[in-house]
Amino acid sequence: MPMIEPIGDDMSKLRVTSIQSVLHWENESANLSMFEEKLAALKGQTDLVVLPEMFNSGFSMTPKAIAQAADGATIGWMCRQAEKLEAAICGSLAVLFEGEYYNQFVFVHPSGRIDRYNKRHCFRMSGEHEVYRSGSQRVVIDYRGWRILPQVCYDLRFPVFSRAKNDYDLMIYVANWPQARRAPWRCLLQARAIENQSYVVGVNRIGEDANGIAYSGDSLSIDYLGEISFDSAAASVSDTQTLHLDRLASYRKKFPAWMDADDFELNS
Repeated sequence: MPMIEPIGDDMSKLRVTSIQSVLHWENESANLSMFEEKLAALKGQTDLVVLPEMFNSGFSMTPKAIAQAADGATIGWMCRQAEKLEAAICGSLAVLFEGEYYNQFVFVHPSGRIDRYNKRHCFRMSGEHEVYRSGSQRVVIDYRGWRILPQVCYDLRFPVFSRAKNDYDLMIYVANWPQARRAPWRCLLQARAIENQSYVVGVNRIGEDANGIAYSGDSLSIDYLGEISFDSAAASVSDTQTLHLDRLASYRKKFPAWMDADDFELNS
């Protein structure tokens, strides 16, 4: 296990923990119990914990069976864990809001504040677009002086939506990305880091789901140069990497490619 740097009050550093795990199919209590065990050892060791997409259920296309209200049991659990760890926790889950189902990225601050992002690009090859509503708002989260762009799985294939406007420092992808397409996952995560001059953390699951789809993990932590600092095997793992805001700012100042980016706006 890598040595964890102490942070103290140095807000230019952010310790980000990626938790790659199997998921129990449509079993909220089993998943939360499993992750709670994994989180127990992290107090004082991290500032932000990243869980996979639909971490409380697996990538299920039966939202009636798994979705919950915006203040449901899983989000209550996230709030308790964030308070206990004194660290933020994020991941996605199925949420029912105003009669619509969303695959929602939820970011819970230690204070209890909650930021939300609804997955923009629903994966039509699994019929996700037929049972979940696509989000329309791009969200940037402010946490400990870091600007964080949340993204969910299939969003990775659409660089226009995640194109940096010098408005974020860290991009987080949570996923249930199948082993059969692991090469694009790895390649595109590096591309997003390089083209946006941003840290990128991608957290995927492992194991096999109830549909017989296998997941190889390949969770990655990548810096603004495209260098990989954490690369996981297909195993259950919890890894913490320290990100440096001052180094990112220095690189952007020295190599300000963002200033020459093409000017375009995304139509909602």
